Amino acid sequence: MSRLIRFERTGGPEVLQWVEAEVPPPLSGEVRIRHEAVGVNFIDTYHRSGLYPVPLPSGLGQEAAGVVEALGDGVSGFAPGDRVAYVGGALGAYSEVRNLSADLLVKLPDSLSFEQGAAMMMQGLTAQYLLRRTYRVQPGDTILIHAAAGGVGLIVCQWAKALGATVIGSVSSDAKAELARQHGCDHTIVYTRESVSARVREITGGAGVPVVYDSIGKDTFMDSLACLRPLGMMVTFGNASGPVPAFEPAILSKMGSLFLTRPTLFHYTARREDLLVMADELFAVVASGQVRLSINQRYPLQDAAIAHRELEARRTTGSTILIP
Repeated sequence: MSRLIRFERTGGPEVLQWVEAEVPPPLSGEVRIRHEAVGVNFIDTYHRSGLYPVPLPSGLGQEAAGVVEALGDGVSGFAPGDRVAYVGGALGAYSEVRNLSADLLVKLPDSLSFEQGAAMMMQGLTAQYLLRRTYRVQPGDTILIHAAAGGVGLIVCQWAKALGATVIGSVSSDAKAELARQHGCDHTIVYTRESVSARVREITGGAGVPVVYDSIGKDTFMDSLACLRPLGMMVTFGNASGPVPAFEPAILSKMGSLFLTRPTLFHYTARREDLLVMADELFAVVASGQVRLSINQRYPLQDAAIAHRELEARRTTGSTILIP
């Protein structure tokens, strides 16, 4: 048996239920994992609220780290007792024990803890594809990252700095600005009292930036476009304030023949060989100390609703994990 979080209807955090369910033997190609730590990400609130519809009733969560307990037929490369981490697959990471396709797993190096594994897969691999694939940051680039004190933001600040970039970060408070600066952010903008685009133009001498990484969505989209230099790239990868409204594509032309992309991690990790390369690069920068993971909130697994309330109220910084 396993205890887990489940929801039978969409809505606020109150719809999350703490229940018990039997875990069957793993099917062919699957492994059974006992979770040691579970990651919490903003996309979890989208599934729970119905913004991203899922069949109901449903489990929740896509990221965790733990120990392999059993193997289904045909699984190779893993053994009981292996330390592993994952992101993706069917919702259900908010659980003590679960079965999962072995293709989604990566081995967690002994140098990294289960908490680090649970906190880094979604956010760290997102930072990897943003910085190394969607727009490949080069030494001397100046970039803008919104929500710079969030889980992805703090990783992006550090990693981009290690790549030789100048980092501009937008945040909602002075406390978050200080946190971002402690993690490599060169210039902070408190968007609750400053115009982001005006400050970016000031910092860049009017030139604008080659790329904006925006996980906020509706509230920041147009101002983000105004931060870009001609031929710059707008990367909208989240909807914390709600989805971006429809707009005329001609706006991109008028503002400098801009590029726009709405990437999703799971397209970048769809091929296992890509997942392994991305994970190896992520683990290396964390193990080297160039990127320090800030796990600033920990909750018992059964208190997932509390974690969601804090996350949606923007009272969290860095990463949040649940402990089974």
